[in-house]
Amino acid sequence: MQRFKHIVAPTDLSSESLSTVSFAAHLAKAQGAKLTVLHVPHSLPVAYTDLAPPVTMVDIDRAIEKAATEQLERWAARHLRKIPRVTTLVRRGDTDAVICQVAAQVGAKVVRIFTAYEIDGQDLQAQWKRCVSAIREMCDRAAAHGVTIAIQNHHDIALHTEALLELLTDIDRPNCKLGFDAWSPALRGESLYDSARLAAPHTIITTNADYLKVPRYRHHPDLVNYERQAVDWVRAVPFGTGFIDYAAFFNGLRDGGFDGTAVFEMCSPLRGGGSRQNLDACATTYLRWMQARGLITA
Repeated sequence: MQRFKHIVAPTDLSSESLSTVSFAAHLAKAQGAKLTVLHVPHSLPVAYTDLAPPVTMVDIDRAIEKAATEQLERWAARHLRKIPRVTTLVRRGDTDAVICQVAAQVGAKVVRIFTAYEIDGQDLQAQWKRCVSAIREMCDRAAAHGVTIAIQNHHDIALHTEALLELLTDIDRPNCKLGFDAWSPALRGESLYDSARLAAPHTIITTNADYLKVPRYRHHPDLVNYERQAVDWVRAVPFGTGFIDYAAFFNGLRDGGFDGTAVFEMCSPLRGGGSRQNLDACATTYLRWMQARGLITA
């Protein structure tokens, strides 16, 4: 398994997005990697009339870029001051093209994406085709910069492993690979060994986290009883203590020929809270689990 050298963390400056940058910073510090925080501001649509005052899009774009730069630098000064090698960058342009361009400039060779959620009332075939078309365009733009697009098995479209491989066939781009994770197939009942072995030849990165399924019930006082709820609550727990059979998952990846990057992820509320001490302890637990099985070296 490989280690990160340089992480590019795109953000739209929302609180949710900046929280993922904080995790990227924690990962970069733990692995001694460089961190580039990237924001791509969007130009505002402007309607011109005879009564409108004179205005140029260049001035508007510059003002937006200046405000975004100041906001990002203020946030970084407050939240990333302990990260040894961090750069903030604001650059205008098409978001996917700019991300790939910056990734190439800093030596980040993989950009991870999701597919899409299904939209009720819309034709599934049409949604599939839009997804294929969009990812093809991303891959073509990324190819110009020597960047690979990795599709994570997270969103509704092409979620099942066999569907994901079908999507790859339709996209038909050599720089389109998988970011294949165990969490999704484990929750949906796929065989982790079989799905991992099937996906392994196409997988360039795997993101790892462990979870506990918490059964849910509703009390009915009139019946003096409880009703079992169909969907369990899923809670993040220290690696190796949850329900996901990672031994089978990594055996499948290894038997299938995977030789990419494995990453530990803390992206949802974790047992023990979000203190630095707890995050460090959970990250250490993951590293020790991987080392004990010969998946990484010390």
